[in-house]
Amino acid sequence: MTETAEKIDYSSTLYLPQTEFPMRAGLPQKEPETVARWQKMELYKKLRASAAGRDKFVLHDGPPYANGNIHIGHALNKILKDVINRSFQMRGFDANYVPGWDCHGLPIEWKIEEKYREKGRNKDDVPVNEFRKECRDFAAGWIQVQTEEFKRLGIEGDFENPYTTMNFHAEARIAGELMKIARAGQLYRGSKPVMWSVVERTALAEAEVEYADVESDMIWVKFPVTEGPDALAGAFVVIWTTTPWTIPGNRAIAYSSRYAYGLYEVATAENDYGPQPGEKMIFAKRLAEESAAKAKVTFNFVRDIEAAELAAITCAHPLHGLGGGYAFKVPLLDGEHVTDDAGTGFVHTAPGHGREDFDAWMDSARALEARGISSAIPFTVDDAGYFTADAPGFGPDAEGGAARVIDDKGKKGDANDRVIKALIARHALFARGRLKHSYPHSWRSKKPVIFRNTPQWFVYMDKDFGDGSTLRSRALNAIDETRFVPGAGQNRLRAMIEQRPDWVLSRQRAWGVPIAIFADDNGEILVDDAVNARILEAFEKEGADAWFAEGAKERFLGNDHDQARWNQVMDILDVWFDSGSTHTFTLEDRPDLKWPADVYLEGSDQHRGWFHSSLLESCATRGRAPYNAVVTHGFTMDEKGEKMSKSKGNTVTPQEVMKDAGADILRLWVMTTDYWEDQRLGKTIIQTNIDAYRKLRNTIRWMLGTLAHDKGEVIAISDMPELEQLMLHRLAELDRLVREGYDAFDFKRIARALIDFSNVELSAFYFDIRKDALYCDAPSSLRRRAALHVIRTLFDCLVAWLAPMLPFTAEEAWLSRNPEAVSVHLEQFPAVPAEWRNDALAEKWRKIREVRKVVTGALEIERKDKRIGSSLEAAPVVHIADPDLRAALDGQDFAEICITSAIEIDGANGPEGAFTLPEVATVSVVPRLAEGRKCARSWRITTDVGSDSLYPDVSARDAAALRELGFKA
Repeated sequence: MTETAEKIDYSSTLYLPQTEFPMRAGLPQKEPETVARWQKMELYKKLRASAAGRDKFVLHDGPPYANGNIHIGHALNKILKDVINRSFQMRGFDANYVPGWDCHGLPIEWKIEEKYREKGRNKDDVPVNEFRKECRDFAAGWIQVQTEEFKRLGIEGDFENPYTTMNFHAEARIAGELMKIARAGQLYRGSKPVMWSVVERTALAEAEVEYADVESDMIWVKFPVTEGPDALAGAFVVIWTTTPWTIPGNRAIAYSSRYAYGLYEVATAENDYGPQPGEKMIFAKRLAEESAAKAKVTFNFVRDIEAAELAAITCAHPLHGLGGGYAFKVPLLDGEHVTDDAGTGFVHTAPGHGREDFDAWMDSARALEARGISSAIPFTVDDAGYFTADAPGFGPDAEGGAARVIDDKGKKGDANDRVIKALIARHALFARGRLKHSYPHSWRSKKPVIFRNTPQWFVYMDKDFGDGSTLRSRALNAIDETRFVPGAGQNRLRAMIEQRPDWVLSRQRAWGVPIAIFADDNGEILVDDAVNARILEAFEKEGADAWFAEGAKERFLGNDHDQARWNQVMDILDVWFDSGSTHTFTLEDRPDLKWPADVYLEGSDQHRGWFHSSLLESCATRGRAPYNAVVTHGFTMDEKGEKMSKSKGNTVTPQEVMKDAGADILRLWVMTTDYWEDQRLGKTIIQTNIDAYRKLRNTIRWMLGTLAHDKGEVIAISDMPELEQLMLHRLAELDRLVREGYDAFDFKRIARALIDFSNVELSAFYFDIRKDALYCDAPSSLRRRAALHVIRTLFDCLVAWLAPMLPFTAEEAWLSRNPEAVSVHLEQFPAVPAEWRNDALAEKWRKIREVRKVVTGALEIERKDKRIGSSLEAAPVVHIADPDLRAALDGQDFAEICITSAIEIDGANGPEGAFTLPEVATVSVVPRLAEGRKCARSWRITTDVGSDSLYPDVSARDAAALRELGFKA
């Protein structure tokens, strides 16, 4: 070779990748620019216009609360929703997303009250509608903040026209829904124990309560038997409780006829106080010795006690005479809720402080009255947690003032101590101790709640609508007809509906939609369409503030009703009723949506929250659920699986991730995690997703660079080489997987499949093999032209399939390839012909790749030991003893497939020492260096380099390409 020939630069003759799509994504800088572009071009409106006339797909947005910056849970939730909407939009649907916000309720009230306290103001001194305006302004401000944060995540929706529960029309519709329930006779005022937050001064629903461990006082209390069998005269029934403060509210003792009870006499006692020798006690036999140990006494068993004997017993209250009270009889009631796994086998029954207590008491009310026992329920604790006059000796007239259960900060008051001391003074305490157990807390304040009997407004769960159905039966039927993803959600929601008590709707607060009804002193509700119409018309024009305006009662009642008889209800609605009604003023009232929704998606905690309240509200007013499917996600933990908290310093915020890595990295994490369960997130996991993203981006970048030489030529699949046909077969398989995955909301399956396909089948296999042909083949080469066709198809499919998941990257790639395009998000998933599917070809190439795997394994060792620099320096001998595998290679350029300069295939067993893999035992490889010279253009080592005198330093293939290109050395 001459010196001149050695220096010829052939780079201009190669079809090397050319693209401005950068390897470094720069997502934190580029993504905001893309968001701004989408807003400027009004992408949302273009999406709606492009989808006009299509079938609607509606994911109804569960409203986040408008009171702070978004956190990682919001990001997870909104990204999942966005992926669903985009995936349906790109598959032939009109998937309009209308974001919404929950605006009423306590957390916002608290924020405004905090401002008042800082300025020394008292909320009660502020006109209610002035206070409500401040709440409204506060919520509006945070809606704007969260809107921008959601957009930054790449969420596309109608942010210019969202729904809010504080919108005047929404408030009117919420009030109207309550009126429908009242008109159906399903709303009533009742006095029941409800979970009450002393800190927040309001009743709470199940959905507003969470549980946390606390350490409580526990006491065993002696109730003296005053009536019953002679053999039990002078004995005591002993109860056990972890709420000593409820003893003043005791009105009965529950036992169970299912268990064995006995009479026991104290034999010895270690303490001078408490039970003493000779005293007789009644216990469940299974629990007697355990209870004796608590009191440090020993028992002698006296006799069995039959259930009939227990039913005949009446006791005196252990505080009899204190403050001149507690002189009533305490009956024993047979109760289904009684267990013998802890305590004494007797359950202290305070109907004003427990649901089961209340039910047991009310179930026996008629029988109690017949026995001369009043069934009235005392109101022993007020809204601030203080004892009332119904608790003699502890109320406002007591020495030292009223005892308090919980104070304004959620701390334990003095009620337990004062009750226990009073019991000790009356020799009524059997034993005492401390117990760590799970106890209900307010979801918002994180402070303990109490069960407190208060007048509230309820919706019946079990009252017949007049058609044989009840709210409970309707809801259970609706659950059976709803698709749940994952399926376990169905059983969870069903169990909650089966067990839940009547729905308490009233809250004693100021910021919310009022229970806009009139009722008399007996709780009878005024049902008058004209009155309701006036109320709703005012709400539409003025908002719910109209209810609290001066003269509202006279305005709405008009002249048709006795103003003195009817009371204006001033409680507000549970905010879960607000959000449970959102389907009415969004799905029903917006012509661009439809009712019911195709899907609701929220965190798994919403089985007790939004899924639950929406189900009940819709079943009460429409007889079915407002959704066809319910999808739930878990919660985000740190990398160790621990709950994130600021105090631990283990929180990850979406703002930080987007600033450092970009929203598409956060979205990729959501797509690759098993969101149905709790997920983990931290620096290591973020970095793992960054690495995966880089590989994916590089695959897209290489395709873009290669397609810079694409002229859009279409090659018939029958004319393509098998390798290209194989890639189209894989696209047919992936098309089915992707579409089924999006339908199943199984994004991890899609993401994993596309990432693996890009890394393993494209970058490390197909592209690696085809680079030589794509860079070096002549313009007329069918192999090169077919490869360009397939890569074009691969690009179109992959970018479209990824667009719902990685909207920023997909947009950037699509516009780089199609500068004249508007947006990838206005495209549809490409149609993949069924005839691309070729299972026989796939099986053949599975065998080819098995053999190739052994060859590449052998060459990897040669490279590692520096016997070769690249696989093109090799010309291995491949021994294939399996005739089936050998037949698969017939007609194949196996050297090209293995990216070697030559290869020899032998049907015999390989010699000893040949390279093998255990999983492909019939194939062995003997490495060998390629013979010939290195082509200066393709770097392949062949024996035909120099065969063309015009191009003496290249192979015959490359010389032919240069001639076709008209290249002159």
